[in-house]
Amino acid sequence: MQDNYRDLELYERFETVNSIAPEFYERFEVKRGLRNADGTGVVAGLTNIANVHGYTLKDGVRQPNEGRLEYRGHDLNTLVVESDPDKRFNFEEITYLLLLGELPDSRQLTTLIRHLDAERELPDGFTASLIMKDAPVDLMNTLARSILLLYSFDEDAESRSPAHEISTALSLISRVPRIMVLGYYAKQARFYNGSMIMHRFLPGQSTAETILSMLRPNRQFSAAEARTLDIMLCLHAEHGGGNNSTFTVRTLTSADTDAYSAYAAAMGSLKGLRHGGANHQVLSMQRDIKSNVADWSDEGQVADYLARIVRREAFDNSGLIYGMGHAVYTLSDPRAQICKRTADALAQGTDFEAEFKLLTLIEQLAPEVFAREKGSRKALCANVDMYSGFVYSMLGIPEDLFTPLFASARMVGWAAHRFEESVSGKRIIRPAYKSTAGVDSTALLPPLDNPES
Repeated sequence: MQDNYRDLELYERFETVNSIAPEFYERFEVKRGLRNADGTGVVAGLTNIANVHGYTLKDGVRQPNEGRLEYRGHDLNTLVVESDPDKRFNFEEITYLLLLGELPDSRQLTTLIRHLDAERELPDGFTASLIMKDAPVDLMNTLARSILLLYSFDEDAESRSPAHEISTALSLISRVPRIMVLGYYAKQARFYNGSMIMHRFLPGQSTAETILSMLRPNRQFSAAEARTLDIMLCLHAEHGGGNNSTFTVRTLTSADTDAYSAYAAAMGSLKGLRHGGANHQVLSMQRDIKSNVADWSDEGQVADYLARIVRREAFDNSGLIYGMGHAVYTLSDPRAQICKRTADALAQGTDFEAEFKLLTLIEQLAPEVFAREKGSRKALCANVDMYSGFVYSMLGIPEDLFTPLFASARMVGWAAHRFEESVSGKRIIRPAYKSTAGVDSTALLPPLDNPES
C-alpha cells in the first residue's frame, strides 16, 4: 500500500519537512515533553488522588530520595501488604478508595463488588460481532475499539452527570478485563489457528480471579496465584496525573468530550513503547541477556554485557538498559520493590529462581555500569517493569496481555482523574506552540513575541 504514495516523494522528504532545528528549543525556552531542564515535570495541575514522590528540591537542585507512592494519602506499602493473610484481595478496596476518596468498610466494599459483578456482562452479540470480527494484532487496539463501540450501546452516552460518569467507569472497570481475555483468544483464533475459548465469568469472583478463571482453559488457579495477580493490579491502578495516559484522559476531559472517547484515547497512549508498552522492551532485553551471557550468576559476565548495551554494541543499540530509571523516582520505585518481593516469593524453589537472581543482578550492576561507561552519577533505580513481566510469566500469562493487564488496572486511576478534572479543571488544556517558520536558526535574536501558534 505504501508504494501507492511514492509519487508524492514524501518518503525522501519526511525527515526534512518535519524537522525543527534543535537550537530553537533552547532559544525559545521550550520545555519539551513538559519537562524542565533538570528533568522535573512542569506543574500543569493539582490533584488529591495520588502523590508520586522520588526526590526533594534544595536550592533548586534535585536531591535523590527514596520513592513513595500514596493513594489518597495512604502509602502503597500499607495498602498492599503481601504477607497479610487476612488481605486476600486488595484491588476492589483500592478501586473504592481512588474513586470515592476513602477506604471502604465491609458493607461499602461488598456493595462495590456487587455493582462490578452486575456490570461484567457484555451486550448481546458483542463478542461474536465486535470482538471476534477482524481481531487486531495488538490487544490494546482491541480494548480501545471495544470501548468506543460500547458508546453505541449506551442510550445516555453523552451525559456528563455524576451518576452517568460513575456508572460508565464501573462498567468499564468491570468489563475491560473480560474484553482483554476474549480479545486474546480472538487474536489466537484469527492469526494462529488457536481455539476461541469463551468461559462465562463467575459471579462473586474478584477481578484477579475473574481474569485467571477466564484465561486458563481448565479455569484452575491457586489462591496464591490469584493473590499475586491482585497485587500487580494494585501496583498499576494509579500513578498521579502527570503520566502520559492519565494526562491524556485529563486533556480530553478538559475538552468536554464523552467518557468513552477519553478512556479509549488513554488506551492508545498506554500502548506506547515509552509508556505501558515498555514492558515488552524490558522482556525482550532480558531474553537477549539470557541468550548472550553464559553464566547468569557471574557478575563479570553480566556487567560486561550490560556495558556493551550501554555502548550501543548490543541488543537494540539504543544504549538503554530497559527496566532501569524513572522520570520521578531516583533511589527506589516503591512499585518495583513490592513487585520484586512478590517475584521472589513466587520463584522460590521453582525453575524461575535462577532467572530472578539474574534480574536482581542486572538491577544491582546497572548503576555501576552506567557510571563507568557514561561518567554519570545520576541516581538510577529499577522501575516496576523490571519485574512485572517476570511475575506475569511465572503466572503463565501470555506476553500479549502484559500491557492490557496494566490498562485493566489503570482504568481505575483514569476514572478518578476524569472525575477530578471535570469538577475542578474548568478550563480546556491548551499549551502554546511557537511557529519557527521563516526564522533563521543561526541568528542571535531575542525570543519572538506572541508564543501562541
